[in-house]
Amino acid sequence: MNSLLIILKKELKDVFRDKKSLSMMLIIPFMIPLIIIGMSALFNMEANKDIKTYNKIGFCYELSEAELNIAKELNIEVIYKDENELKKDYEDGLINLYVTKIADTYILNGTTGENTTFAVDLVNNYFHKYKEYLQVKYLNENNINANKLINIINVEENIKEKDNYFQNYIFTYGFLFIIMAITVSSTYPATDATAGEKERGTLETLITFPIKSKDIILGKFLSVFISNFITGILSLIFYYFSLILSGNMFKIYEGINLVLPFKTFMFIFSVITLYSLLIAGVCIAVASKCKTFKEAQSALTPFTFLSLFPGMLAFMISLKSSLLLSFVPCLNFVLLFQDLMNGSLNILYLIVMFISTIVIIAVLLGVIIKQYKSEKIII
Repeated sequence: MNSLLIILKKELKDVFRDKKSLSMMLIIPFMIPLIIIGMSALFNMEANKDIKTYNKIGFCYELSEAELNIAKELNIEVIYKDENELKKDYEDGLINLYVTKIADTYILNGTTGENTTFAVDLVNNYFHKYKEYLQVKYLNENNINANKLINIINVEENIKEKDNYFQNYIFTYGFLFIIMAITVSSTYPATDATAGEKERGTLETLITFPIKSKDIILGKFLSVFISNFITGILSLIFYYFSLILSGNMFKIYEGINLVLPFKTFMFIFSVITLYSLLIAGVCIAVASKCKTFKEAQSALTPFTFLSLFPGMLAFMISLKSSLLLSFVPCLNFVLLFQDLMNGSLNILYLIVMFISTIVIIAVLLGVIIKQYKSEKIII
């Protein structure tokens, strides 16, 4: 135990003396508020987009009185010109979309763009209302009760909005960036404690001391863990207060409580602890196999993206947790987090996630300790 504490003290001194390690540990968490507030601002801007930015619609034919009334109801600014003039106006950004007509077919003309997308939705809504108007008119002209025919069935909605989409999005992505911050802060100290020492020649001296390989590895492992755990806790604190700040700043969260429930907060804290242990073991294991500092950094760089990608993919394709996926590192954390937010957390999956992660950490440490018992580690 005394040897372990000596190694741990040595490694922590190196971590806290190194400006790059400190910057990664302390500065990266400041990115969390920028990400959460920045994404919230973007969502808010899109959700509350002023209709005047996309309601200028060109028509190359004359609209009837009924069509003009529908356009007015939908706040569409109608612009009459011939097709060539409308095309030029669209290219010059004077209109957001233009409509041409061939017989009974109406064509919406434009190119892909943010305002065009909104304009297409607006005009599709316009034509839906106009089509409905024509159907009612035709039926009435032929002495058919339009109301009975069009409303031949009644559909009522009883959909209770459990969560705000933007709330789920910002919760999950904020959680993912905490995971990424921990990964980034692990790579440099792990590299310096292994490949860095090997390159400097101090590792060869260290293993000649009467210290067990287990103590050397555990000391290095714990120093990396402490470093990335600090990053994780700082990230969690910034995450928590960024959510509260965003909830008070943006209309998209109106009526939504962005304060993390206690069980969610404790789950994230547990994941931070577990993931910090896991990524510390992975980084130490990978960096130990490298001969130089540069080689180790190159080998560890992909882990930053690998820690983020599974969770992003799971959220985008609405992947659901299962017993099998509970064994998959990184992915299991995100899926169980989403289950927790949805109120459908499976305790069995949670236990499997914890046990499988601890087993992986134990195996990693066993492999590294075995490496350090051999003199090949310094070659």
